[in-house]
Amino acid sequence: ERNSLVGSEMCIRDRLVNYDQYRSLMEGFSSRMWDWYTGVIIWKTQNPWTALRGQMYDYYLDPNACLYGLRQGGAPVNFFYNPADTSLHLINNTFVHQYDLMLVMSLFDKDGKERSLGQVFAEIGPATTRKVMDIQRSIRQAAKEEGVFLSLKILNLDKEVVSQNFYWLPDSTGQYSGLANMRKVQPEISAKEMEKGKIAVSISAPAGGPISFFNRLSLVDPITKKRILPVFYDDNYVSVLPGESRTVLLEYSPANGQKPMLSLEAWNMPEQFISIK
Repeated sequence: ERNSLVGSEMCIRDRLVNYDQYRSLMEGFSSRMWDWYTGVIIWKTQNPWTALRGQMYDYYLDPNACLYGLRQGGAPVNFFYNPADTSLHLINNTFVHQYDLMLVMSLFDKDGKERSLGQVFAEIGPATTRKVMDIQRSIRQAAKEEGVFLSLKILNLDKEVVSQNFYWLPDSTGQYSGLANMRKVQPEISAKEMEKGKIAVSISAPAGGPISFFNRLSLVDPITKKRILPVFYDDNYVSVLPGESRTVLLEYSPANGQKPMLSLEAWNMPEQFISIK
């Protein structure tokens, strides 16, 4: 049992590193797009053997965390953090000029307490990346003791989320001490079958509590609890801020007419099994 627990913790940490590594790859490219780089190539999207990293999907056809980190880092319109110089960048990788974008910046401690870094309006031309501001002083002070979470959002004029990015930053010694001491969270989770083979999952984090951090969704057999593969997700490994909710859409091919169950586990929540309505 102990070995199983240790193995599970290692897998969660590996997924976290995998997500961040591939997101950083795309954001690093974007920060110098048309300056240092004109393209990026990723070799080997899948291993021909079982492994913990370096693959978009694994031997069992399960999409891995790096796929979603890659998609986040390569979002067409993105607001991201550069840890090398503590700067914030806005990227427009479309061919359409983006007007009236509200950039919302917030810090969260491990208990979910928020500190706003402000809001600014911006616009950006097509196929362009630019530095918005430097937040070195704010980050250094907030992250000094136990690290800090950084939330970056792009909203339109209707206050709808265009893009959102979420980072976990180390303390002054380079350790992620806050992650090791996060309080457990019990988000409200619902799963509803929209039509045959399509499921909508809603995750809501209680206001006043900690962040529901790095939620991983899966579909499992209701009897054996073995994973159903392949399943396609419009997003995964999502983090939900206190008082907010996220909806994820899943698509799969029903096999025996029996509804699967939803499995959801997070960094600060053990695996839960939820019936699908």
